[in-house]
Amino acid sequence: MDQHNAYDETLWNAFKKGDKGAFGQLYELHYRPLFGYGYKLLPDTAQIEDIIQDLFIQLWRTRQSLTDVHNVKFYLFRAIRRDIARLSEKRKRFQDIDVEHSFSDDSGTYFFEHEEQEKLLTHKLMGILRALPERQLEVVTLRFFENFGTEEIAAIMGISEKSVRNTMYKALTHLRENTHDLVPFMELLLLLSVLGELV
Repeated sequence: MDQHNAYDETLWNAFKKGDKGAFGQLYELHYRPLFGYGYKLLPDTAQIEDIIQDLFIQLWRTRQSLTDVHNVKFYLFRAIRRDIARLSEKRKRFQDIDVEHSFSDDSGTYFFEHEEQEKLLTHKLMGILRALPERQLEVVTLRFFENFGTEEIAAIMGISEKSVRNTMYKALTHLRENTHDLVPFMELLLLLSVLGELV
């Protein structure tokens, strides 16, 4: 368990015992990543804010019956996706994805350093990402921008690990075939994807 997950788990255990300070820290730590991810699935700022708020209200109300959690980020991502999916079923479908907003610096997980040339490449990549089907974009986001493994992505999205791998392959193949400037970057993503299966 890495240091961040260990800290999250400490906060989670304290929150379950009624520690409002720990609960507030969990909210502050995870709000932006949750918002960024949720906005990709449902590009409605007010609605996503409400969903996140409702999620944490429900967590507080049911804190005494919650189980131990060893990866709080994974738990919260899976929960918010479930809540958005339920809402989307009522609406019949997910709305269009706003890639540029959701891949902003808010999450603090940019692949590139903040240099001008790299920013230009990032901008080009965003344009290409817009063309990806929703599921492919979600898998790429969870793997490379939120650092979830294949097993975790499968659990979050409610699909098999094989489907995750197939979707990832299709997404990266599409991205690599539709740009020449970003070939080195795409090769890096493919390499990291393979390495991710080995750890």
